[in-house]
Amino acid sequence: MTPDKIIKRVVLDRLDWIDRMVNEIQSLPLHDRDAFLADSRNVWAAESCLRRALEALFDLGRHILAKGFATGVTTYKEIAEELGIRQVMTKETAVMLRIMAGYRNRMVHFYHEITPEELHEICSTQLLDLIHIRQAYSKWLIAHPEYLDDLL
Repeated sequence: MTPDKIIKRVVLDRLDWIDRMVNEIQSLPLHDRDAFLADSRNVWAAESCLRRALEALFDLGRHILAKGFATGVTTYKEIAEELGIRQVMTKETAVMLRIMAGYRNRMVHFYHEITPEELHEICSTQLLDLIHIRQAYSKWLIAHPEYLDDLL
């Protein structure tokens, strides 16, 4: 595997997807726990949007590693580790992303254990972590335009 250009279209699509999912979560009544829990559609929307935002974060990380660094990874936790090693994000941010990898896996494989109350807690108190990772990607990409192709 040899390094190639990171595809700008893929980057913009994943960043937009993250923004859309975060905005959808923020539109839910997170400020009022009882209102959030009173309508099960809030729970299902939060779960779906959170899982999709996490998937987009990891898809983008995998794309950056594969194209920009010719590095293949097989797990979400490896994506976080390699992004830290390659200084795409700080070690602290990579640790945060690694924790998110564990939660994403829990959402997919142990979905039946995640309670509506837990989803409300995560969406109302930890959504900024998703935004922080998204900003880390953007900051690195802006600082390293040589890695990007010029096509949209």
